[in-house]
Amino acid sequence: EPVYQLMPDVDWDDYLAGARGYYESSKGELYSQPYNGSTLIFFGNRDMLAKAGVTELPETWEAFETVATKLKEAGIACPFVTDGHPWRIIEQFAARHAVPIATQHNGYGGMDAEYTFNEGLIAQHLTNLAEWHEDGLVRLKTETKAGDQNAAFASGECAMMVQGTGAFGSAYAGLGDNVMVALAPMYEGYERHNTLIGGASIYVMKGHSDDEIAAAKAFLDFVRQPDQQIQFTKATGYLPVTLTALNALKDSGQINDPAFGPVEVGVGSLNQPSNEDTKGIRLGFFTPARDIMIEETTKVFNGDQDMQTALDNSVTRGNELLRRFEQTYQGVDLP
Repeated sequence: EPVYQLMPDVDWDDYLAGARGYYESSKGELYSQPYNGSTLIFFGNRDMLAKAGVTELPETWEAFETVATKLKEAGIACPFVTDGHPWRIIEQFAARHAVPIATQHNGYGGMDAEYTFNEGLIAQHLTNLAEWHEDGLVRLKTETKAGDQNAAFASGECAMMVQGTGAFGSAYAGLGDNVMVALAPMYEGYERHNTLIGGASIYVMKGHSDDEIAAAKAFLDFVRQPDQQIQFTKATGYLPVTLTALNALKDSGQINDPAFGPVEVGVGSLNQPSNEDTKGIRLGFFTPARDIMIEETTKVFNGDQDMQTALDNSVTRGNELLRRFEQTYQGVDLP
């Protein structure tokens, strides 16, 4: 049951554009209610950076390399940790640099889209990431004692990571005021654009009784309340998803509480300038395509192939999935 039809009296425009766009049809019709919104930001450990003489998180990837080198030279074995997931190292990177990962504006323009991330800036960044890993500036989560990037950062094992705002709760619990947050790094010469929403939304399914639908609507009303969103944000690091809740947080003065550290950075990242290549990703069989990307890039970090080969293989295999999706839904008018 599309929520815009089920609950027409709700002001759906109150939802942050970055939170709403991912769950809308191609016509801008909201199909589900955004629930827990996050986006990619930069995390740093204040004390560990200070050991390398660094007081601010680097704003550019060029500066990142310098800072990571300083951390390594200061005896910090894990300057930066990543899990290598495409949401972080490809999709969010592409969005904020306004570089598509596929033609047809990442699939919004039609099902005949093709992957293109094996060339240009994305390919160069992934190649850099592999080189930084080889040089000991970057560690994968599997190479940390914790075996998890959030835990490796929260425990003080690693000095920096790029991760969703939803990781702030565990980071703050482990490090307190030593947690620094900032916008994710850019390459020099590129204008910053919006990052993409992460988290989840709530769908109401068809085929239920009137009483059950009424209960579902009541629940959606409940979680949409500003005080509920604010409490959820404080407990987790996920962002308020409506302007009303965000303004209530600001008006209450709580936004200055360190526990709400990622809110202004995260919302600011979502609200950067946007264009047709930063709306989101609408590509068929995308979850298995992500799995292919992980499989191929993992071989690079294990020393089994170079990054360009991994990206070429990912694009070839991903395009096979896109063609199968296109054939499966040939003639179907998707929302």
